[in-house]
Amino acid sequence: MTNNPFQASPEIEERAQQRLAAEEARITGTRRTAVTLGTTFREFWKHPSPWMLLGVLVGAVAWRAAEGDWRLTDLWAPVIWVALFPVLEWVIHVFILHWRPRKVAGVKIDSELARDHRRHHADPRDIPLVFIPWRSLIAVIAGAVLISVLAFPRLGQGLTFLVVVGVSGLIYEWSHYLIHSDYKPRTKAYKAVWRNHRLHHFKNEHYWFTVTSTATADRLFGTYPDPGSVQASKTAKNLHG
Repeated sequence: MTNNPFQASPEIEERAQQRLAAEEARITGTRRTAVTLGTTFREFWKHPSPWMLLGVLVGAVAWRAAEGDWRLTDLWAPVIWVALFPVLEWVIHVFILHWRPRKVAGVKIDSELARDHRRHHADPRDIPLVFIPWRSLIAVIAGAVLISVLAFPRLGQGLTFLVVVGVSGLIYEWSHYLIHSDYKPRTKAYKAVWRNHRLHHFKNEHYWFTVTSTATADRLFGTYPDPGSVQASKTAKNLHG
């Protein structure tokens, strides 16, 4: 047995990997092929959300450079954003993407993000569904710009924050796409992220909610169990049953 309470024993880890591989094979069939990182990167740019986020990033960098007034206090918001990003990712995944449709005063509440995420779970190999829907992304970008312009004591401070938001958005989209692509993980860090997200899709959708990191917010909120102790879910492909 291992002394780390959060790390499975080699035997349990092997069984969990075997179950995960069986579940993935059952869902994806024989569609998975070997591709290079370069091919995967070129395919990434065939979808709208990366270009939208790149536009935000380039615009924010240009605007920040034109604004000037550089100060050390520009750094506090990006540092806090980076530190809290795994938590934000977890909260969005749990409460927005896994939103259960419901009626309030006779009106059905169900966002495009939640609808597309249910479709994404139904077919994790449908690549367009991997990306943030462009209509929803417009609203997210507008909100980020307004926060950057209105919520900070100096415009330069807010624009520095907007630059970091653009970078983190691109990292999220690239990480999520790469996990669902045919590219096989080769580095230890990427293997951990790849494994966690596949456990979420192919073993149990109630755990492993972070995408760009592993054992961060999931461990904080108790959704990072030993894979060998978790039963395979019957609703991983059909959220909410």
